Amino acid sequence: MEAGRGAPGHDIAHYTCHRTRSPGRLDGAGGDGPWPAVPRSPRFVDMVTGEPGYFDTRAAALWDDDNLYVTFWVEEPFPEAHMTERDGIVFAENDVEIFIDGGDAYYEFELNAANTVYEVFFIWQDAYGRGGRFDVPEFDLLDRHALSFGGDYDRQAATFWRGTHQRGLRWAFREWDLPGLRTAVHVDGKLNDRSFVSKGWSAQVVLPWRGMAPLANGRSLPPKDGDEWRLFFGRFEKMTVGGIEVQPHPAWCWNKHGVMDTHLPERFTHVHFSDTAVEDL
Repeated sequence: MEAGRGAPGHDIAHYTCHRTRSPGRLDGAGGDGPWPAVPRSPRFVDMVTGEPGYFDTRAAALWDDDNLYVTFWVEEPFPEAHMTERDGIVFAENDVEIFIDGGDAYYEFELNAANTVYEVFFIWQDAYGRGGRFDVPEFDLLDRHALSFGGDYDRQAATFWRGTHQRGLRWAFREWDLPGLRTAVHVDGKLNDRSFVSKGWSAQVVLPWRGMAPLANGRSLPPKDGDEWRLFFGRFEKMTVGGIEVQPHPAWCWNKHGVMDTHLPERFTHVHFSDTAVEDL
Protein backbone atom coordinates (compact mmCIF):
# COMPACT_ATOMS: atom_id res chain seq x y z
CA MET A 1 0.00 0.00 0.00
CA GLU A 2 2.80 2.42 -0.73
CA ALA A 3 0.65 4.85 -2.69
CA GLY A 4 -2.65 4.91 -0.77
CA ARG A 5 -4.29 8.23 0.03
CA GLY A 6 -2.49 11.55 0.05
CA ALA A 7 0.69 12.65 -1.67
CA PRO A 8 2.89 10.49 -3.94
CA GLY A 9 5.21 8.05 -2.20
CA HIS A 10 8.41 9.57 -3.58
CA ASP A 11 8.29 12.50 -1.15
CA ILE A 12 8.11 10.44 2.04
CA ALA A 13 11.14 11.15 4.22
CA HIS A 14 13.83 8.64 5.19
CA TYR A 15 15.67 8.80 8.51
CA THR A 16 18.57 6.79 9.90
CA CYS A 17 18.03 5.94 13.56
CA HIS A 18 21.38 5.25 15.23
CA ARG A 19 22.18 3.17 18.26
CA THR A 20 23.27 4.82 21.47
CA ARG A 21 25.50 3.54 24.25
CA SER A 22 23.79 5.81 26.76
CA PRO A 23 20.58 7.77 26.03
CA GLY A 24 21.24 10.43 28.69
CA ARG A 25 18.85 11.67 31.33
CA LEU A 26 15.10 11.51 30.83
CA ASP A 27 14.43 15.14 31.75
CA GLY A 28 12.42 16.31 28.77
CA ALA A 29 15.06 18.78 27.61
CA GLY A 30 17.07 16.57 25.26
CA GLY A 31 20.13 18.66 25.91
CA ASP A 32 22.60 16.22 27.41
CA GLY A 33 24.10 12.83 26.63
CA PRO A 34 24.07 12.07 22.89
CA TRP A 35 21.14 14.32 21.95
CA PRO A 36 23.06 17.46 20.89
CA ALA A 37 24.83 15.34 18.23
CA VAL A 38 21.84 13.29 17.06
CA PRO A 39 20.72 14.05 13.47
CA ARG A 40 17.37 15.85 13.67
CA SER A 41 14.46 16.08 11.28
CA PRO A 42 14.05 19.12 9.08
CA ARG A 43 11.50 21.69 10.19
CA PHE A 44 8.09 20.02 10.29
CA VAL A 45 5.79 20.85 7.38
CA ASP A 46 2.08 21.37 6.96
CA MET A 47 0.44 17.95 6.77
CA VAL A 48 -1.58 18.83 3.68
CA THR A 49 0.57 21.22 1.64
CA GLY A 50 4.14 20.45 2.70
CA GLU A 51 4.81 24.14 3.41
CA PRO A 52 6.95 24.91 6.51
CA GLY A 53 5.00 25.02 9.77
CA TYR A 54 4.36 28.40 11.39
CA PHE A 55 6.52 27.46 14.37
CA ASP A 56 9.67 25.34 14.25
CA THR A 57 9.34 21.70 15.26
CA ARG A 58 12.09 19.07 15.10
CA ALA A 59 12.36 15.44 16.14
CA ALA A 60 15.10 12.85 16.48
CA ALA A 61 15.33 9.21 17.52
CA LEU A 62 17.84 6.74 18.96
CA TRP A 63 17.67 3.11 19.99
CA ASP A 64 19.36 0.38 22.00
CA ASP A 65 18.50 -3.20 22.87
CA ASP A 66 15.85 -2.10 25.35
CA ASN A 67 14.10 0.96 23.95
CA LEU A 68 13.32 3.36 21.15
CA TYR A 69 14.00 6.95 22.24
CA VAL A 70 12.33 9.98 20.64
CA THR A 71 12.87 13.67 21.42
CA PHE A 72 10.85 16.62 20.13
CA TRP A 73 11.91 20.29 20.19
CA VAL A 74 8.90 22.59 19.87
CA GLU A 75 8.97 26.34 19.28
CA GLU A 76 5.97 27.77 21.11
CA PRO A 77 5.66 31.41 22.30
CA PHE A 78 2.66 30.61 24.51
CA PRO A 79 2.77 26.94 25.50
CA GLU A 80 -0.56 25.72 26.81
CA ALA A 81 -1.71 22.40 28.24
CA HIS A 82 -4.81 22.15 30.41
CA MET A 83 -5.63 18.47 29.87
CA THR A 84 -4.13 16.45 32.74
CA GLU A 85 -6.28 13.29 32.63
CA ARG A 86 -4.47 10.22 31.30
CA ASP A 87 -5.85 9.36 27.84
CA GLY A 88 -7.76 12.62 27.75
CA ILE A 89 -8.17 14.19 24.32
CA VAL A 90 -4.86 16.07 24.33
CA PHE A 91 -5.02 16.70 20.57
CA ALA A 92 -7.88 19.12 21.25
CA GLU A 93 -5.15 21.41 22.58
CA ASN A 94 -1.45 21.37 21.53
CA ASP A 95 0.52 18.14 21.38
CA VAL A 96 3.28 16.10 19.78
CA GLU A 97 2.52 12.68 18.33
CA ILE A 98 4.17 9.38 17.40
CA PHE A 99 2.48 6.63 15.38
CA ILE A 100 4.18 3.25 14.84
CA ASP A 101 3.04 1.07 11.94
CA GLY A 102 2.78 -2.67 12.51
CA GLY A 103 1.37 -3.81 9.17
CA ASP A 104 -2.06 -5.03 10.28
CA ALA A 105 -2.04 -2.73 13.31
CA TYR A 106 -0.58 0.55 14.45
CA TYR A 107 -0.01 2.46 17.68
CA GLU A 108 -0.86 6.10 18.38
CA PHE A 109 0.89 8.13 21.09
CA GLU A 110 0.26 11.77 21.98
CA LEU A 111 1.77 14.04 24.62
CA ASN A 112 1.12 17.61 25.70
CA ALA A 113 3.29 20.15 27.54
CA ALA A 114 1.79 19.08 30.89
CA ASN A 115 3.21 15.58 30.27
CA THR A 116 -0.27 14.10 29.76
CA VAL A 117 -0.26 10.89 27.71
CA TYR A 118 -2.87 9.63 25.24
CA GLU A 119 -2.52 6.15 23.69
CA VAL A 120 -4.61 4.04 21.30
CA PHE A 121 -3.86 0.71 19.61
CA PHE A 122 -5.54 0.20 16.21
CA ILE A 123 -6.11 -3.09 14.37
CA TRP A 124 -7.34 -3.06 10.78
CA GLN A 125 -10.68 -4.85 10.75
CA ASP A 126 -9.76 -6.86 7.65
CA ALA A 127 -6.93 -8.42 9.70
CA TYR A 128 -9.05 -9.27 12.74
CA GLY A 129 -10.57 -12.74 12.59
CA ARG A 130 -11.32 -15.79 14.72
CA GLY A 131 -8.17 -17.79 15.36
CA GLY A 132 -5.95 -14.98 14.06
CA ARG A 133 -3.01 -13.44 15.88
CA PHE A 134 -5.18 -10.67 17.32
CA ASP A 135 -7.84 -13.10 18.61
CA VAL A 136 -6.38 -12.98 22.13
CA PRO A 137 -7.67 -11.61 25.46
CA GLU A 138 -5.48 -8.51 25.09
CA PHE A 139 -7.58 -7.50 22.08
CA ASP A 140 -10.99 -8.90 22.96
CA LEU A 141 -13.51 -6.56 21.33
CA LEU A 142 -16.04 -6.70 24.17
CA ASP A 143 -13.86 -6.97 27.24
CA ARG A 144 -11.55 -4.21 25.97
CA HIS A 145 -14.40 -1.94 24.84
CA ALA A 146 -13.07 -1.59 21.29
CA LEU A 147 -14.46 1.18 19.11
CA SER A 148 -14.83 1.25 15.33
CA PHE A 149 -12.74 3.98 13.68
CA GLY A 150 -12.75 5.21 10.08
CA GLY A 151 -10.11 7.96 10.01
CA ASP A 152 -9.67 11.67 10.63
CA TYR A 153 -12.00 14.48 9.54
CA ASP A 154 -14.31 12.40 7.36
CA ARG A 155 -17.79 13.90 7.05
CA GLN A 156 -18.71 12.84 3.50
CA ALA A 157 -21.85 10.76 3.04
CA ALA A 158 -20.23 8.27 0.65
CA THR A 159 -17.47 7.36 3.12
CA PHE A 160 -19.02 8.27 6.48
CA TRP A 161 -19.28 4.69 7.75
CA ARG A 162 -16.18 3.08 6.25
CA GLY A 163 -13.84 6.05 5.95
CA THR A 164 -11.75 6.99 2.94
CA HIS A 165 -8.82 4.63 3.45
CA GLN A 166 -8.68 1.69 1.04
CA ARG A 167 -8.41 -0.78 3.94
CA GLY A 168 -11.60 0.50 5.51
CA LEU A 169 -12.21 0.49 9.25
CA ARG A 170 -10.03 -0.13 12.26
CA TRP A 171 -10.76 -1.44 15.75
CA ALA A 172 -9.55 1.13 18.29
CA PHE A 173 -8.44 -0.08 21.73
CA ARG A 174 -8.34 3.04 23.90
CA GLU A 175 -7.56 1.10 27.09
CA TRP A 176 -4.32 -0.35 25.69
CA ASP A 177 -1.09 1.00 27.19
CA LEU A 178 2.43 0.35 25.90
CA PRO A 179 4.17 -1.53 28.75
CA GLY A 180 7.00 0.43 30.33
CA LEU A 181 6.34 3.69 28.46
CA ARG A 182 8.10 6.69 30.01
CA THR A 183 7.86 10.38 29.16
CA ALA A 184 9.24 13.73 30.30
CA VAL A 185 8.56 17.34 29.30
CA HIS A 186 10.60 20.54 29.73
CA VAL A 187 9.07 24.01 29.24
CA ASP A 188 11.54 26.71 28.28
CA GLY A 189 9.44 29.55 29.63
CA LYS A 190 6.07 29.51 31.39
CA LEU A 191 3.17 27.14 30.84
CA ASN A 192 -0.36 28.57 30.51
CA ASP A 193 0.79 32.18 30.92
CA ARG A 194 0.12 34.47 27.95
CA SER A 195 1.70 37.44 29.71
CA PHE A 196 5.11 35.85 29.09
CA VAL A 197 6.68 34.98 25.73
CA SER A 198 8.33 31.56 26.01
CA LYS A 199 10.83 29.87 23.73
CA GLY A 200 8.89 26.63 23.66
CA TRP A 201 8.96 23.15 25.10
CA SER A 202 10.58 19.81 24.47
CA ALA A 203 9.51 16.24 25.12
CA GLN A 204 11.25 12.89 25.46
CA VAL A 205 9.59 9.51 25.00
CA VAL A 206 10.96 6.07 25.89
CA LEU A 207 9.17 3.22 24.09
CA PRO A 208 10.28 -0.26 25.24
CA TRP A 209 10.72 -2.90 22.55
CA ARG A 210 9.31 -5.54 24.90
CA GLY A 211 5.89 -3.96 24.58
CA MET A 212 5.89 -3.82 20.79
CA ALA A 213 5.31 -7.49 20.00
CA PRO A 214 1.87 -6.76 18.44
CA LEU A 215 3.61 -4.28 16.10
CA ALA A 216 6.64 -6.37 15.12
CA ASN A 217 4.91 -8.00 12.13
CA GLY A 218 7.67 -10.59 11.77
CA ARG A 219 10.49 -8.14 12.49
CA SER A 220 13.13 -8.62 15.14
CA LEU A 221 12.71 -7.04 18.56
CA PRO A 222 14.90 -5.13 19.09
CA PRO A 223 15.52 -4.32 15.40
CA LYS A 224 18.51 -5.59 13.48
CA ASP A 225 20.93 -3.41 11.57
CA GLY A 226 19.20 -2.34 8.35
CA ASP A 227 15.64 -3.02 9.51
CA GLU A 228 13.02 -0.49 8.46
CA TRP A 229 9.97 0.65 10.40
CA ARG A 230 7.40 3.30 9.49
CA LEU A 231 6.76 6.03 12.07
CA PHE A 232 4.75 9.24 12.10
CA PHE A 233 6.17 12.24 13.95
CA GLY A 234 3.75 15.13 14.22
CA ARG A 235 2.40 18.13 16.07
CA PHE A 236 -1.04 19.73 16.39
CA GLU A 237 -1.38 23.41 17.25
CA LYS A 238 -4.49 25.00 18.74
CA MET A 239 -4.83 28.52 17.33
CA THR A 240 -7.36 31.23 18.13
CA VAL A 241 -7.83 34.22 15.82
CA GLY A 242 -10.16 37.03 16.86
CA GLY A 243 -11.54 34.82 19.60
CA ILE A 244 -12.42 32.04 17.13
CA GLU A 245 -10.62 28.70 17.28
CA VAL A 246 -9.16 27.67 13.93
CA GLN A 247 -10.58 24.30 12.81
CA PRO A 248 -9.14 21.92 11.99
CA HIS A 249 -6.09 22.70 14.09
CA PRO A 250 -2.91 23.24 12.04
CA ALA A 251 -1.05 19.94 11.78
CA TRP A 252 2.70 19.77 11.11
CA CYS A 253 4.73 16.62 10.59
CA TRP A 254 8.03 15.24 9.27
CA ASN A 255 6.72 14.82 5.73
CA LYS A 256 3.41 15.84 4.21
CA HIS A 257 0.44 13.51 3.88
CA GLY A 258 -1.41 15.46 1.21
CA VAL A 259 -4.64 15.24 3.23
CA MET A 260 -5.62 16.13 6.80
CA ASP A 261 -5.32 12.60 8.18
CA THR A 262 -2.65 11.29 10.53
CA HIS A 263 -3.91 7.71 10.24
CA LEU A 264 -2.14 6.84 6.97
CA PRO A 265 0.65 4.32 7.61
CA GLU A 266 1.64 4.46 3.94
CA ARG A 267 2.57 8.12 4.53
CA PHE A 268 4.64 7.54 7.69
CA THR A 269 8.35 8.36 7.58
CA HIS A 270 10.76 5.52 6.72
CA VAL A 271 12.99 4.89 9.75
CA HIS A 272 16.10 2.80 9.07
CA PHE A 273 17.84 1.30 12.10
CA SER A 274 21.62 1.39 12.15
CA ASP A 275 24.03 -0.45 14.45
CA THR A 276 26.45 2.47 14.14
CA ALA A 277 26.42 4.28 17.46
CA VAL A 278 25.62 7.98 17.35
CA GLU A 279 28.63 8.50 19.65
CA ASP A 280 30.87 7.31 16.78
CA LEU A 281 29.55 9.70 14.13
